[in-house]
Amino acid sequence: MSLDPMRISDRILLIQLWCLKLQGTRILLPNMSTPAEAVQTARKAFASGVTRSYDFRMKQIKALLRMVEENEAKLVDAIVKDVRKPKFEAVGYEIESVKKALKNIISNLENWMKPQEPGKPKAFINDEVIIQPEPYGVVLIIGAWNYPILLTLDPFTGAIAAGNTVILKPSEIAPHSAKILADLIPKYLAPDCYQVVNGGIPETTKLLAERFDYIFYTGSSSVGKIVHQAASKFLTPVTLELGGKSPVYVDETADLDLTAARILFGRLANAGQSCIAPDYVLCRREIQSKLVAACKKVIDKWYGGNVKTNPDYGRIVNENHFRRVVKLLEGAKIAIGGAHDVSDLYIEPTILEDVQPTHPVMQEEIFGPILPLITIKDAREAVDFINEREKPLALYVFSTDKQVQDLFLKNTSSGNMVVNDSFIHISCDTFMFGGVGNSGMGGYHGKYSFDTFSHMKGTLIKKLNRLGEYANLARYPPFSEKKLNFITAAVKKRPSLPGLGCLSKFVIFGLGIGAAFLGQFLVMYMEKRK
Repeated sequence: MSLDPMRISDRILLIQLWCLKLQGTRILLPNMSTPAEAVQTARKAFASGVTRSYDFRMKQIKALLRMVEENEAKLVDAIVKDVRKPKFEAVGYEIESVKKALKNIISNLENWMKPQEPGKPKAFINDEVIIQPEPYGVVLIIGAWNYPILLTLDPFTGAIAAGNTVILKPSEIAPHSAKILADLIPKYLAPDCYQVVNGGIPETTKLLAERFDYIFYTGSSSVGKIVHQAASKFLTPVTLELGGKSPVYVDETADLDLTAARILFGRLANAGQSCIAPDYVLCRREIQSKLVAACKKVIDKWYGGNVKTNPDYGRIVNENHFRRVVKLLEGAKIAIGGAHDVSDLYIEPTILEDVQPTHPVMQEEIFGPILPLITIKDAREAVDFINEREKPLALYVFSTDKQVQDLFLKNTSSGNMVVNDSFIHISCDTFMFGGVGNSGMGGYHGKYSFDTFSHMKGTLIKKLNRLGEYANLARYPPFSEKKLNFITAAVKKRPSLPGLGCLSKFVIFGLGIGAAFLGQFLVMYMEKRK
């Protein structure tokens, strides 16, 4: 009996996912439609052309904004139940961020959809050259549990704006958030175009076996590799929003009180369960003790004498994650904190000092409220330390020395770099947010979300008439040295006309028309001579 190769690959993928899913997975019942049926429905809807118009896209974006606004309390409640983060973080870091993304699209979508007009070489001076954004087709978006609404809906907004149909796969680790999205989205958006598929690893595996036109995944690097492998079966383009160990450098020019607050802001948000959280600090030994003292003051100021009872501090998502994070403390020198309680999934804000690069806490992304401090002798050693490791999602430099800032900017590679702050760059949507190397590929936010889910189709539009055909004679046989010289000159980049401003377009157009008429005259003359 022969075996179906597709089924074999699907089984391998399923086994891989199961092996990597070390979290305490809470499986949800899948939707009534199977993954295959959902994709088939979405593909049929895209083929109808309904999602391509500006009016349809805008209607869906406004409906999604209305969904978030009308159900904000329910969405916040789901986030808090799933991740046990403070309500302030659920609203401020997730709900408001989604609203901001939607309102930005509403303000700019019409302009984003317009064809772009790049520069033209001389050879195409009389032609129309445009870059037309077009939707990819059927998009799969796999969300993450640590920001279950934001990291599912934020890319979703870009996929809708770009004119795609979408299958959403929320994380099963955040079941309340996954359920409310499955309940609400069909009530507000076109149900054939935008579907939610819930479930655990079997449903994810079946989805990845389907053919998509684009896949967007947020999560760990290990699972990201599996998603990339599945996408390669159909050469499907992907965006992978991963993580890694985002380093911090602190030097003697930094205000340590401000530095401690800004580092801990990023480290302790969502109890450290953020992909861009500062993962470790590199500093000179004489700065280390001062930074520890500054961190102690910040923690006391923010949370008082008993962090555990403070409602502004979150918890670890589940017991398996809790035990993994606590295990990273073994053999470490604890300068601050270290207390933990498995019954409450509570881990105290913890600072580790004199950490060795070989310690277990330095071998994986922490994803918890632990901050290791590693001593180095200077900025150059810090740069070398960073470059010897995988490229991080974010790099944070605390220094007022411009030369030091430039040293890191020009000699390191990271998804994003922030000087004198941490974490906050995720809200700056005028540049792309995303990773590089092991921390991901591609990016999004603001217009970049629209661009990510759009194929930028270069288009050349020529006139099909004899006007200007003289220039084309050079490319037709029989060939000659004169024709080659003509073509070489024609394909050179058109020089700018300084000082003319917008008038240069009219001058160039006039010259082009004149050349075209001259060319036509020469063609007619040559034909007569024959």
